[in-house]
Amino acid sequence: MAPRILVLSASVGAGHLRAAEAVDAALRLMVPEATVRNIDVLDMTNALFRRVYGKLYLDLVNKAPHVLGHFYDLLDRPSKSGKYRGDRFRLVLEKLNLRNFVKFLREEPWDLIINTHFLPAEIIASLRKQKLVSMPHTTVTTDFDTHRLWVNQPCERYFTATPEGALYLEHWGVPKKDIVATGIPIHPVFSSAKDRRELLAKHKVDGERPIIVQIAGGFGVGPVEKLFLAILQIERPIQLVSITGRNEKLKGDLEKLPVPSRHKVKVFGFTKEIDELMLLADLVLSKPGGLTTSETLARGAVMAIVNPIPGQESRNSDYLLEAGAAIKINNAATAPFKIGRLLDDPRKLQSLRDNVKRIARPRAAFDVVEKSLELLRDVAGPRSPLARG
Repeated sequence: MAPRILVLSASVGAGHLRAAEAVDAALRLMVPEATVRNIDVLDMTNALFRRVYGKLYLDLVNKAPHVLGHFYDLLDRPSKSGKYRGDRFRLVLEKLNLRNFVKFLREEPWDLIINTHFLPAEIIASLRKQKLVSMPHTTVTTDFDTHRLWVNQPCERYFTATPEGALYLEHWGVPKKDIVATGIPIHPVFSSAKDRRELLAKHKVDGERPIIVQIAGGFGVGPVEKLFLAILQIERPIQLVSITGRNEKLKGDLEKLPVPSRHKVKVFGFTKEIDELMLLADLVLSKPGGLTTSETLARGAVMAIVNPIPGQESRNSDYLLEAGAAIKINNAATAPFKIGRLLDDPRKLQSLRDNVKRIARPRAAFDVVEKSLELLRDVAGPRSPLARG
């Protein structure tokens, strides 16, 4: 019988959903006969909880990022007693507001669950402790470092971006044998080969000059225009590609800005071809979200880090800089100098590219699926489609 596999996430930012989409896509390629369902658990709650849990995160990112960083660090520390009184209260609140999700888990038969956010993983672990459900589940972390909130036992597998992230989960009590450092799952399209010359022609991008791709994120927020203008102050002629996501007003505003004659500019809104634009890039200017960073690495581009959110993104930034795979832009005023100096130093740029290639994990989604399916193989038997490979 074909397996029934559930992929769960939560729309707290875009990265967790994109990781779920990547796992979903890998599952459909590797086990096409499986029944696969991909669910955002916040679609199964009330409007108030969804607003507080999901939208509040974006509000803090945009208006009070240091508050977000404070709570990130606070929740990653043990209490003096060694117990986490707040965890029990949070779990009760979550289960109360996600009653439809709990009901769904108890009524629908699933052979395996893969989580790309800790919210569903925490609820499933709690239900298993109460012996209300019994299906195996795995947890996929979506940043280059890990956090205490990702630890929700019992859980059969944890997938981390790095060995260091794996060690931190082990520090919080996860058995070493249950942790696999796979990288962060990104869509299979980022591991597919494409012809550079064809892409240059398709997107009308000049490949005879350095190509800088500026990514504003899915919602096109932050000081995008200020950075756009700063990049245009670079003395060396460049091709700037700016991607504004779903922010159509920002796209229109950037298209109206004057461009020095030495430069060429292309502005894209929301696109499903960002993998192709990253493949063309010499440098990707972006916040270091876990998914965007992993996609950039997979396409071989060096990242220029801007405006990391305190907490998970600042740790992602640390990882990239320690690995020698990125530069960091601390403010728009110095961006032309730092980027220009890098573009004028081919040896330095090549060194960064070599390090990007060393740490990239373009097939992480397939590795996550492969290791997750191992949980079912002993039960399925040698004649099952799961037994192949």
